[in-house]
Amino acid sequence: MSDWASSSPRDFAEPPVQTAVPATVEKPAWAAVVSLTFGVFGLVTAEFLPASLLTPMAAELGVSNGAAGQAVTATAVVAAFAGPLLVLGSGRIDRQKIVWTLSTMLVVSSLLAAFATNITVLLLARALLGFALGGFWAMAAALALRLVPTAMVPRAMSIIFTGVSVATVFAAPLGAFLSGLWGWRVTFMAAAGIGVVALLVQLATLPKLPPVAAPGLSSFAIVLKRRSVQVGLGTVLLVISGHFAGFTYIRPFLEQVSGLGIQTISLALLAFGIGGFLGNLAGGVIAEKSARIAVGSGSLLLAGAALALIVWGATGSVAFAATALWGFAFGGFPVSISSWNARVAPDQAESAGALLATSFQVAIASGAVIGGLLVDGMGPVGVIGYALVVILAGALLMLVAGRGREQAPH
Repeated sequence: MSDWASSSPRDFAEPPVQTAVPATVEKPAWAAVVSLTFGVFGLVTAEFLPASLLTPMAAELGVSNGAAGQAVTATAVVAAFAGPLLVLGSGRIDRQKIVWTLSTMLVVSSLLAAFATNITVLLLARALLGFALGGFWAMAAALALRLVPTAMVPRAMSIIFTGVSVATVFAAPLGAFLSGLWGWRVTFMAAAGIGVVALLVQLATLPKLPPVAAPGLSSFAIVLKRRSVQVGLGTVLLVISGHFAGFTYIRPFLEQVSGLGIQTISLALLAFGIGGFLGNLAGGVIAEKSARIAVGSGSLLLAGAALALIVWGATGSVAFAATALWGFAFGGFPVSISSWNARVAPDQAESAGALLATSFQVAIASGAVIGGLLVDGMGPVGVIGYALVVILAGALLMLVAGRGREQAPH
């Protein structure tokens, strides 16, 4: 994640320096930290909803599953650019106001999606969500630094990321369940309600956060020249592309290939989410010893889940178990790759974090685009096959090219 920004024309010409850090906070603002957890929960929940609503959305809007899946693409494409642009261009704006604005965007985007009458409006709504999502991730670490003493920053980040874990567990199964009861539009309205709650909590707890200096564009170029950073970003592009190609179209696979009903699919997605939560814990433990092994082994396990779906996916029980395994394997990836990124570029942590966040969004977008083409042309089995190949390639890239490049944890 990138630090907060205060850019002027001369910032872009100066040599790369680390973000200026304000005086250490003496008293932690835990209520404000929790308000950010509400915000990220709402953003990630809204981001994940299309995976569980794809079939009914496509049917009502009169488009193919592949076309409806581009709701994921729109979010990711905008998010890929939003983070760095916000960091470099939001100079004199109080970060408190920026967070409030991003939460408002979550509410508006969810309401637009709920009342969309065609695919164009839906994509516009998802693009707005993408800006809010990318902007938030670009500022998350910097906000933690502004709200708690330096020694408590890891704890603050852990609390904020709890919103991601909870959203991972509940977003997809809850979306499938609510859409089965009241339709996909009501599900998006519920996402808007979550955004309203997050905004109200932030209005009540988030203090003023005047801007501080940010790194210039040249620092991004410095980081990109490092082979170890290239290995990490390449792994992200492969593994995340494969994951989102497969995950975006998991409901059509479970319906058409495995023959599961809506209740069973909801349970399978819940198992996916719970697996992801447990995988996040396991990935963190392994990454403390070796981030390379954590990333590589988790990616291999993810490829194994895709292989099980391809070979035995017609058997409902196997498909259910493979979906849960997929969630567990993927759950550890974000924390593992973030640990790798921090260890190979500790002196340029903000710039490296911004590049990592952008790479995630580029990979999400490419995975959704390729997955949409494959699912329309080859069916759901084809898209899971793509996921298997590229995830396996990502695992091998990290395990082979990353050997010897990781700094030992302190």
